[in-house]
Amino acid sequence: MKIVIIGGVAGGASAAARLRRLDENAEIVIIERSGYISYANCGLPYYLSGTIEEKESLILQTPESFKDRFNIDVRVKEEVIEIDRNNKCVKIHQIESDSIYEESYDKLVLSMGAAAIRPPFPGIDDPRIMTLKTVEDTFRIYEAVKKNVRNAVVIGGGFIGLEVAENFMETGIDTTMIQLDPQILPQIDYDMAAELHCYLREKGLKLRLNTAVTGFIPNETKVEIILNDNTSLSADLIVMAIGVKPESKIAGDCGIKLNNKGAIIVNEFMQTNDPDVYGVGDAVETYRNIDKARVNVALAGPANKQGRIAANHIAGRQTPYGGAQASSIIKLFDMTAASTGLTEAAAEQTNIPYDKVVIYPANHATYYPGAVNMTMKILFHKEKGTILGAQITGFDGVDKRIDVLATAIRAGMTAGDLTDLDLAYAPPYGSAKDPVNMAGYVIENVLNGTVEQYHWKEIPSLYEDDNVQFLDVRTPMEYDAGHFKNTIHIPLDELRDNLHRLDKNKTLYVNCHTGLRSYIACRILVQHGFKAKNLSGGFRFASFLLEEYICGGN
Repeated sequence: MKIVIIGGVAGGASAAARLRRLDENAEIVIIERSGYISYANCGLPYYLSGTIEEKESLILQTPESFKDRFNIDVRVKEEVIEIDRNNKCVKIHQIESDSIYEESYDKLVLSMGAAAIRPPFPGIDDPRIMTLKTVEDTFRIYEAVKKNVRNAVVIGGGFIGLEVAENFMETGIDTTMIQLDPQILPQIDYDMAAELHCYLREKGLKLRLNTAVTGFIPNETKVEIILNDNTSLSADLIVMAIGVKPESKIAGDCGIKLNNKGAIIVNEFMQTNDPDVYGVGDAVETYRNIDKARVNVALAGPANKQGRIAANHIAGRQTPYGGAQASSIIKLFDMTAASTGLTEAAAEQTNIPYDKVVIYPANHATYYPGAVNMTMKILFHKEKGTILGAQITGFDGVDKRIDVLATAIRAGMTAGDLTDLDLAYAPPYGSAKDPVNMAGYVIENVLNGTVEQYHWKEIPSLYEDDNVQFLDVRTPMEYDAGHFKNTIHIPLDELRDNLHRLDKNKTLYVNCHTGLRSYIACRILVQHGFKAKNLSGGFRFASFLLEEYICGGN
């Protein structure tokens, strides 16, 4: 059997290696347009700052090493320009010699990936306006940086844009980020991104949100960037990182079915509508495992899994793909942001009845030196209690908690299951009640009615309700540093002696710094005949989002 794979990197290289392990006699050919067959594309931005020092570190496999180890014919700097499904062959353009030849196949794997988007703005063809998608792109940007770049603009606040911006700043380049949306990182919700905005600005990133680029005016020394508010910026170097689009034209041209965004539609075995043609990686549409919605997830983990699934099926093994969960993580200087499963924005587009909790636990025992807190937002099914999604931002311990929660989502675990997890504990690493356990306890309290909660989005409308009374149970020092307007202040430890100051005819909306003390306050109040609700995430979380409702001390 002869298998031709169009494209290497994660999906194609994974499929090829797996095929060889399953079938020593198969003829396997990889056609790769770039000069590199298997490289660490997620590590490319870190070469710009010297965090990754050697070029060779980015290259995972070469054509020669693939041939030596796997006996796979790898052809780089060649591009498939046409697929003939009737005759089961592909037409290939050899880029360096500018010649064309044909190659037959029994099975074809499409792993073309996705291309960086470059809108047709005026002036965008200037060589100082670059994208980062391949090893060659990385080296071009690196060489440009060496030529005395003092200021740069990164357009787009996703993974690549943020990583490029960070690495520019690590080299001392004055960096501005322009983002069309009101937040960076669409993989998390706006309220979780708000703290990141503050942190990145503190680190020196000039962050322009809700801002669109309309064109460029190059001159001899700079490129002027024209913005939608009739202002402009100038830069020595610009990196466009506004997203990617599936590389699927040749697939569509030969009758392979695409979705309305150009992604290749595949089944659970990664087969297209042609059973002898498979699709893997950034160019394909699969499904989300939580709600079965059709999605295109451009991440390395799913691409590797899909390559393996396609190889298994070609070799006669029926192992279906389990769907995408879009687990992701990013380093932002010393901070980390991670997510898995549904965001709140995604959940709102489904028919799933959901709720969420926000907690602020320490990464390990607080009495052990170095403890730092993380913000955790967990979505859950309001009726079943199953975990639907999680987002975490913080400085240490984020990675292992998001992985536990990703596993919980995949396993269909409930809040009660989280409380029962027996996780490793020692003071330098965690707490006897791990943050994941604590998330389970908080969700259980909401589900069983032990506490009612409210969220920051409700606060503006609450100020218009005469039947509402706000109560802050923090210490005087905390309260004086900033509090919600028109709030009664009674520290938690003084609450029982001051119940007479509260109105039983009104609903008490209680807050503390993180939501823990106000939960205790709600339990006291409810058992004394009051109706009370706890602010999920506390004053700290809401303060990033509701500045107009906050004032200083009396």
